[in-house]
Formats: sequence, structure tokens, C-alpha cells
Amino acid sequence: RRTTHYLFIVVVAVNSTLLTINAGDYIFYTDWAWTSFVVFSISQSTMLAVGAVYYMLFTGVPGTATYYATIMTIYTWVAKGAWFALGYPYDFIVVPVWIPSAMLLDLTYWATRRNKHAAILIGGSLIGLSFPLFNMVNLLLIRDPLEIAFKYPRPTLPAYMTPIEPQVGKFYNSPVALGSGAGAVLTVPITALGAKLNTWTYRW
Repeated sequence: RRTTHYLFIVVVAVNSTLLTINAGDYIFYTDWAWTSFVVFSISQSTMLAVGAVYYMLFTGVPGTATYYATIMTIYTWVAKGAWFALGYPYDFIVVPVWIPSAMLLDLTYWATRRNKHAAILIGGSLIGLSFPLFNMVNLLLIRDPLEIAFKYPRPTLPAYMTPIEPQVGKFYNSPVALGSGAGAVLTVPITALGAKLNTWTYRW
């Protein structure tokens, strides 16, 4: 049972993270960071709250929301490294600031003595208020986005930034898409392994 419990936590973390990163672009590309800021803030603060609250209430331990945000941060840095390896500048991708907002959620859950309703209402509100603020400060620290846009055009663009004479964008050019797809595919054997280990545990 304990093995299955831990494996289920891993599966929940992977699936919740994939849910978050597929709610829209989950990283700030500097060439249109401010254009997407409002949409990003709404979608990602919501997905962070939903995923972190679910993960935290499942374990019942304050601190797991921060752990969940840390997993997403690692995903983002991997994506940043992938783009950097393709020859783009280091600040071509700005890593979102999820961890401080998740810490506020954990603090709320701990301060209210594990009251799940307070965690959802108060903690969720704190995420919605703090997440855009942290990311706005983060985006102010990058260099001129227009310079990046003209010097380093991306292989794919959002629909509302397609040029007048659009190029055919190839989705497989994106290391982010490849990483997300690989993570989703790997979730299946992990789940199967958990079920198998559960059987072995009961036999043992």
C-alpha cells in the first residue's frame, strides 16, 4: 500500500503538471511576453491553484504545494535549457515564478490548521493576487523584448501574432512540445508499474 501510495503521488504530480503546462503557454517568451501576460496570468494562476490544492489535500501535508510548484519550475528550466541548446539567448525564455505563490498556499493551509475550505478560498485568492505580481517583477528584469523578437524569431508563433505572409509552423520543432508529449506517454507505464507493484506488495 505504501509503495502504491508514493507512486500515485508521482503520477498525480506528473499529470497535474502536464495539465498546467497545457493550459496555454506556460513559459514567457520574451518576444511576446507582455502581449500574453494577462492571458498567462489568468490561466496559469488558476491551474496552479487547482493542481496545488488537489495535490496538497491529497497528501494532507503543508509543503506539498511548494513541492508541486518546484516540479513545474524544473520543467520550465528544462525547457529553457532546450531552447538555449538550440542557439537562442539565455533570456529568450523567462522562468515563471510559481514557488512563492505556492508557499502562500501552504502557509494558509498550515495557519488554518489544515482547513481545506480556507486553503481553497484564502490560499487560492493569494495565488491569484500574488502570481501576476511576481511574474511582472520578473519580466521587468529582462532586456528589450523587441530586440529578441527581431534577432531570434521562433519557429512557431501564437495565432494572434502570425505574420501577414505566414510560414507553415512545424509543431515538432518545439522541444517544449516534445518534452510534454514524452512526459504524458511515460505516465502510462508508471501507472502500470504502480498497479504491478501493488500486486507484488499484497503478495509479499
